[in-house]
Amino acid sequence: MPLPALVVERLAKSFGALKAVDSISFRVTSGEIVGLLGPNGAGKTTTISMILGVLAPTSGRIEIEGIDLARNRSAALAGANFAAVYAPLPGNLTVEQNLRVFGMLYETPDLDRRIEELMGVYDLRHYRKTKAGVLSSGEQTRLSLAKAMLNRPRLLLLDEPTASIDPSAARSIRAGIADMVEGGHCGVLWTSHNMYEVEAVCDRVLFLSHGRIVLEGDPRTLPNEHGVGNLDDLFVSVAQEALRKRASL
Repeated sequence: MPLPALVVERLAKSFGALKAVDSISFRVTSGEIVGLLGPNGAGKTTTISMILGVLAPTSGRIEIEGIDLARNRSAALAGANFAAVYAPLPGNLTVEQNLRVFGMLYETPDLDRRIEELMGVYDLRHYRKTKAGVLSSGEQTRLSLAKAMLNRPRLLLLDEPTASIDPSAARSIRAGIADMVEGGHCGVLWTSHNMYEVEAVCDRVLFLSHGRIVLEGDPRTLPNEHGVGNLDDLFVSVAQEALRKRASL
């Protein structure tokens, strides 16, 4: 059996007395898209930051394709990549320059061809010589996604990847990522507040609340299992429970 793309064991992160992530465990297998859901402040971005090695965990363990992140960060992250609306690429570089610089960092083989391929996939050829800083938010998002695909990642972390993109482009991007994952060579951890999107692309979802996983399952059947009509209603229910707990503290 192939190694899981990601294994997280008893992962925790505290900021003083605040437990942002509280001993969570999960895995993402190759060929699977897992949704990491929850209201603002639930611990999603902190979790992703630890998986990327940006934040050091207070405790716990992270493995990417069987490589312990704490022991060998470079090797663990070599097959991973990331895109988020809050992490724009250098604005003083053009679209092509951004892809070239990151492609060199990832040691992407046949880089010229890969850049041309991705500029076509994400409709960026017209902006080849345009500086990233003057692109619209949707165009910057497409550039970030193109960057995230440069090294053909085997673990892809996506934090609200289509938040700034029009519905037609978002549908195309979701389909492209799903096709890539379907080949079994990549696992995806995907955060979103768009429950339609989550239901369309995710094989499994994890609901976080106060840094803990409180629900897990198939997004198409989980709402019925908890007595609500759809995933939106389930998300609202989890968020309201989180607010009630916060108010009682």
